[in-house]
Amino acid sequence: PTSPAPRPNSRGPSSRLHRDPTGLGAMSAVEGGSDRAGAERRLSTGASDPVNERPSMRMNRGLSTTGMTGKKAGGSAGGGSCFGFCKPPQPPVEEVDVVLVGGGVMSATVGLLLKQLEPTWKIVMYERLGAMAEESSNGWNNAGTGHSALCEPNYTPSKGDTVDVSKAITVNENWQLSRQYWAYLRTAGLLKDPQSFIDNTPHCTFAYGEDQIDWLKKRHGLLSKHPLFEGMKYSEDVAEMKKWCPLMMEGRDAKDKVALTFSEEGTDVDFGALTKDLGKAFMKLGGNLLLFHTVTALRKESSGKWLLTVQKNDLGAKTCQVRSKFVFCGAGGWALLLLQKSGIPEIRGFMGFPISGEFLVCQNPDVVHKHPTKVYGKAAIGAPPMSVPHLDKRIIGGKHMLLFGPFAGFSPRYLKTGSLLDLLKSVRLHNLIPAAAAGLQNLDLTVYLVKQLLATDSAKFAELKNFVPTAQPQDWLLVTAGQRVQIMKKDPEKIGILQFGTEVVAAADG
Repeated sequence: PTSPAPRPNSRGPSSRLHRDPTGLGAMSAVEGGSDRAGAERRLSTGASDPVNERPSMRMNRGLSTTGMTGKKAGGSAGGGSCFGFCKPPQPPVEEVDVVLVGGGVMSATVGLLLKQLEPTWKIVMYERLGAMAEESSNGWNNAGTGHSALCEPNYTPSKGDTVDVSKAITVNENWQLSRQYWAYLRTAGLLKDPQSFIDNTPHCTFAYGEDQIDWLKKRHGLLSKHPLFEGMKYSEDVAEMKKWCPLMMEGRDAKDKVALTFSEEGTDVDFGALTKDLGKAFMKLGGNLLLFHTVTALRKESSGKWLLTVQKNDLGAKTCQVRSKFVFCGAGGWALLLLQKSGIPEIRGFMGFPISGEFLVCQNPDVVHKHPTKVYGKAAIGAPPMSVPHLDKRIIGGKHMLLFGPFAGFSPRYLKTGSLLDLLKSVRLHNLIPAAAAGLQNLDLTVYLVKQLLATDSAKFAELKNFVPTAQPQDWLLVTAGQRVQIMKKDPEKIGILQFGTEVVAAADG
């Protein structure tokens, strides 16, 4: 096709460029338009392109030592000229009211509470990594369960002919306190959007076989009478269980004897997102968060205050010291090593046994939408409570997925990013006997861990099939979960015990 001839008074491209006072039209013509040749000029540069042209550095004798600026440096960081070998002076000791070690959910919660109670206090939080919630609080390093004992079997063990539900009630009460505090923070404007970290996800308990079904019936009968567990449902009816957990019931053998309890009030929590929100609130109230800072030592002075040494890769002395009235070690398994350095007598006899874990993850949306719940089963005899098998609907970073596990593993690290020497560094004369006694009483756990370490992919997939009969191997990938440190401590009756759960160790003087 031919273009119509321009009218006599029309202006061509040259006329438009001539009237462009900025010259942008001319530059656009050089750089390229929407045609193929123009696109190639925008995507690739040649030797004559301005970004590839520069004067020779040999002609500039005034360059700095690094070559970044044209001004030569005037001495070392220490203030003198000793060819870079002078040791920079140690900065003065900083005085603070509270030091929080670790940037996880515990330190974030304690720090925010203290800033609300004591607004004038100077509180600093040290995190060794580049962001908060990179270890146990991270969404990938825990199950994300809002632990309220609605579905977790380890809170309701068998006791003779009945089931002990006392621990479940205590756990649920504590969980409600957490939710009340977050609701208060939302009202106070310190948490913007709770849905960014907590989501309503029904909780179910899964029983397989006559023995487990009998236990689940008793568990439901006792818990459902309590106001905190009101509304919990029990069923062995296949049609009803399909409504609750369609993925688990799909393709299941009709001969399988199974049962479920269902609690609508369950939650899924992205503790990593929660921690970051709490950290923002902490800083909004004046708290100070310092990343890439590692607390390496602490000791109590005669004044009663604590002197901490903090390592940081600055351009000065590389370390600094901080004096604080109070110290909170919310550093996960690494807290053991710091408390041992503190010298408080309460830590004597404590040791930690590290256990890692793995989850199977499904991101196939066609599979994920068939499982809108968190389902916990009973752990194998001898397995630690943290190894209770569960199939969870998760939301991490806004992504919907399913996680199944955990499968136990072993690493001598006390943190996922810790040192291979962590376990060895924790050995003391005062904890050898309690640790040995705890180990001898839990030889079956050692056998369990060895079996888990030797388990093949096919064996892990077989465990998954118990929960998801129609599972396809290509839909599930294996990821490394967080690092846990099981407590071994002295005991007046058994000399030493292996404890599952969180232990708070505090100095006698508070």
